Amino acid sequence: MKQFGVYLLFLSKLFVQRERLKTYIQLTLEECVYIGVNSIFLVGIVSTFIGAVTCIQTSYNLVSDFIANSVVGLIVRDMTILELAPTIISIVLAGKVGSNIAGNLGSMRITEQIDALEVMGINSISYLILPKILAAMITFPMLVVIAAFLSMLGGYVAGTLSGALTPAEFIEGSRMLFVPYNVTFMIIKAVVFGFLVSSISAFQGYFTSGGAFEVGQSSTKAVTASCIAILLADYILAQLLLDHK
Repeated sequence: MKQFGVYLLFLSKLFVQRERLKTYIQLTLEECVYIGVNSIFLVGIVSTFIGAVTCIQTSYNLVSDFIANSVVGLIVRDMTILELAPTIISIVLAGKVGSNIAGNLGSMRITEQIDALEVMGINSISYLILPKILAAMITFPMLVVIAAFLSMLGGYVAGTLSGALTPAEFIEGSRMLFVPYNVTFMIIKAVVFGFLVSSISAFQGYFTSGGAFEVGQSSTKAVTASCIAILLADYILAQLLLDHK
């Protein structure tokens, strides 16, 4: 509980003694490139194979004359939108983005760069971390949308090439009983996960003490805590948003 209280106090300092808006815009755009653009390749590879494997395994288990092949497309679509794209991709990004954020801030802490900012009268928490959080909340939904599309595409290609179902059956299933609210739910999850990954990783890195070994420990703690927070938030959001849609 003490650690959680320190984390809340840490977040409260994000909006104290802020710099000019122009400064944050520039820093946020740079972080968007660092977090978002540099992660597209990894997201593309992971999401494509997730969709392909989901389609193959679903078609393997749905062996019945009473179940149409088009149901495979429906299952791939709903699993991708509701869970696989936002949650799995966010966990992958926690390993890549979260560890980098914690490592960079930890290195700045042990080399006294953060202390230098404080001496100059700059709120280091707001200056260094607020752009990272904003960038993560902007780019995570974009990456999740890309992941959802590529996952569906991967399922389509794998399903048709393997002969599990025809292209028409997959498209028919992907259109069947579509609920537009599920896309909104996916975006909300991505925004929340982006905030959790960036803020928790920044928190771990910012309070690093010691040397290079402790920087590595902070990165490990950041990834672990981010993954746990994502799974916990995933459950809470499902309870809050799906039960009352």
